Amino acid sequence: MSYLKNELTGFVPTPQATDIIKSVARGSSILRMAKTETMTSDKKKFNVLTDGPGAYWVGEGERIQTSGSEWIHPVIEAKKLAVIIPVTKEKLDDTVINVFSELRPEIAEAFYKAIDAACLFGINSPFNTNIMAAAEGNNMLVVDNSNIDIAVSDAMAMVEENGYDPSGFIGRIGVKNQLRKLRDANGSPAYVNGTTGGELYGQPIEFVRNGAWSNAKADLITGEWKYAVIGIRNGITYEILREATLQGTLDSDGKPLSLAEQDMVAIKATMRLGFLVVKDDAFAAYKNGVPTLGTLTVTSTAGSESGTTKIEAVPSATGGYKLVYKTAASTAPTVTYDADLSSWTEFNNGDEITATNGHKIAVAIVTAEGKARKAGFATVVSAS
Repeated sequence: MSYLKNELTGFVPTPQATDIIKSVARGSSILRMAKTETMTSDKKKFNVLTDGPGAYWVGEGERIQTSGSEWIHPVIEAKKLAVIIPVTKEKLDDTVINVFSELRPEIAEAFYKAIDAACLFGINSPFNTNIMAAAEGNNMLVVDNSNIDIAVSDAMAMVEENGYDPSGFIGRIGVKNQLRKLRDANGSPAYVNGTTGGELYGQPIEFVRNGAWSNAKADLITGEWKYAVIGIRNGITYEILREATLQGTLDSDGKPLSLAEQDMVAIKATMRLGFLVVKDDAFAAYKNGVPTLGTLTVTSTAGSESGTTKIEAVPSATGGYKLVYKTAASTAPTVTYDADLSSWTEFNNGDEITATNGHKIAVAIVTAEGKARKAGFATVVSAS
C-alpha cells in the first residue's frame, strides 16, 4: 500500500481517478451535452463531412452517377487543467487511495467549474473556440424581455435555418422562473421538469449550477451539441507541494497562503482535456434584455450597368433572417427595433439593384415576418 509521503508525484490510482472524472461529468453541463472523445495523445484530428455525396435514381442498365464529398479536418488539442488544494501535513501519512477518495469532491468541483466557464464563455480558456463566441460571431443572439417563448423559438430557428437540429439547451440556474411561466399554444407548460431531468420544447435542458455561467452574456444557449467536442485524456496526475506560496489562495490575514509558515502541504491535481466547436453556426443564444436595433455597415459601389449599384451589408443575414432595402431622394427612411418592414424590397448581400446616384438607401436585417433587427444607411453610388 503506497503512502503519500512515499509517493510525492504520480498518477492518481485508477479507481479514484475514475470517480473524480465521473463527478466532473455530473457537475459539468457542457460535458453532459457535448460530444466527448477519448484522446490517446495531446492532439487528435477529426474528419467532419460538410457536404456529403448524393444518391441517384438509376434506370435499368444506366450508369450510376457519382458525386464528391467535402470534408474538414479540425484538430483538437488537449490542455492542462490543474487545481491546488492545501491540506495539513498529517495527510502525508495517509494512503494515496484514501487521500484522493476524501478530496474527490473538491477536485471535481474545481475542474467542472473551470471546464464550463472555458467551453461555454471562453473565461480563462486556453482554447481558440467557445460556444458563446460562436453564437455571437454568427449574429445568432436573440435579445428580448417580453416574448420569451418566441425569442427562444427564434434562437432555435436560427440553428434550424442553418441546416442543424437543436438537440438541447444549457442555461443559467436563474432562468428557471422565466421558463416555468412559458405555455405552448394549447396552454400546456413549455418547460417540464421531470424525474429524469428538465425539457424545454421537447429538448433536454441543463442548468449551470456551479457558478461558471456568465449572466451578462446570455440566459440560454441552444444548438446541435454534437458539434461541440470535448476530448479527454485518460489519467489524473498529482504532485505534492511543500514550500510554495499560493498567490491565488489567501489566508485569514488577507495574505497569500505560505505552506511553510502554516506548516501545511498542497496537492496539485492535473487532468488534460481539449475543446473544439466544430461548426460554429450550429449554436444560438437567448438573452433576457431590452432589445435594441443593431447596426449594419452598408456600402454602395457602382454596378456593372448604368443606373445600378452594388449593395453590401456587414454583418450579413443568417439563421432565417433576410436583408431588405428602401431608397429615398434626400433622407433615408428611419428604422426602429421591431418596425414592420415587410413592404421593403428583399435582396441578397452583394446584389446589384437599380437606384439613382446620390439618393439615400436604408438596409435592414429583418425576421421572416419582416420585423427590423439591424439597420444601416449609405449614399447610393450608381454607374453612369
